[in-house]
Amino acid sequence: MKDIYRVIVKPLITEKSTDQQANHNKYTFQTNLRANKHEIKAAVEELFKVKVIDVRTCVYHGKKAKVGRYSGFKPEWKKAIVTVKEGDNIQLFEGV
Repeated sequence: MKDIYRVIVKPLITEKSTDQQANHNKYTFQTNLRANKHEIKAAVEELFKVKVIDVRTCVYHGKKAKVGRYSGFKPEWKKAIVTVKEGDNIQLFEGV
């Protein structure tokens, strides 16, 4: 995957991810299902100008969903937890 803007879909902001940002220098992103750890590392380093130490990924399979009489599945998605070098940080919001 050559385009770094297709590797990182969006940052995930939850209570747990916010705690990891503050205490452990880890940032959580939703990524493309086909992106591997090397591509995720390169994309984060180029987009945010930080040094990435570790990348952990997890694929979440789609759950069964039902709307009225129609049933189907929610889409699969991939989460990446990226650890950056001590002293580096990623500004996810402009005003913060």
